[in-house]
Amino acid sequence: MKKIAVFAKFHDPRCQGVADELIKWLAQRGFTPLVEAHLARHLNYPEGAESDDIPGLADLIVVLGGDGTLISVARLVGEREVPILGVNLGSLGFLTEITLDELYPALESCLSGDYRVSERMMLRVALVRGGEVAESHQVLNDVVINKGALARIIDLETTVNGSWLTTFKADGLIISTPTGSTGYSLSANGPIIHPDLACLAITPICPHTLTNRPIVVASDALITVRLQSQNEDVFLTLDGQVGFELKYGDSIRIERAAQRTRLVMSRSKDYFEVLRTKLKWGER
Repeated sequence: MKKIAVFAKFHDPRCQGVADELIKWLAQRGFTPLVEAHLARHLNYPEGAESDDIPGLADLIVVLGGDGTLISVARLVGEREVPILGVNLGSLGFLTEITLDELYPALESCLSGDYRVSERMMLRVALVRGGEVAESHQVLNDVVINKGALARIIDLETTVNGSWLTTFKADGLIISTPTGSTGYSLSANGPIIHPDLACLAITPICPHTLTNRPIVVASDALITVRLQSQNEDVFLTLDGQVGFELKYGDSIRIERAAQRTRLVMSRSKDYFEVLRTKLKWGER
């Protein structure tokens, strides 16, 4: 590894300080830092790299911030599948599991080739309107369809591999990867899914029918959700960061993407330790 990209929550002073130290540390050891352009401007760094160019140049990407920052970088990396080392400078941090104290030991191990990678499945999401694909995106965490401010339920006709599952009457619907199972889906009583499993969770948000429960389907399933409600404000949100307003009759097609996100993980922790720590299991 020679070229190390640095992304950070660039408007956060703490992240800026850590990034500045990291860039100097890399340069002193003969590595080439690729500093994301927005971060470079905040640090008055003379040579910033455009976000879209970095995945084709970097051997490793270091992300300083929270899970949201890492998720945005994961979508950017796409088919390049460059390893991402996430350092938690946010709050919860299920994905950015490396702490600030662990940054340099973890980075030294990684740069010497001694690191563990967790390969996470991604989704390809298409918004189909009038028979045409209006939007197409990759997501790491989840696809959310939910209503606007008015307290009225919406109808979401849902099929799996062409077979009708049900028409959910609910505030919305979440389709999540195993990685995303500890996000919004968890707050809607969805299952926690180990990230090594190959499956998807379909979780209704406040369903009107109490017998509607989350369901887990195979990772190769094609899930289609069609909006059947008229005159309602309904929105499609991808990874909590990209959103579109939906219209009556729109369909959202969700399937496994060919690309994966490769996360550099701590050798000193396992997934269950992360769950215990983040969710405070076993504490009174």
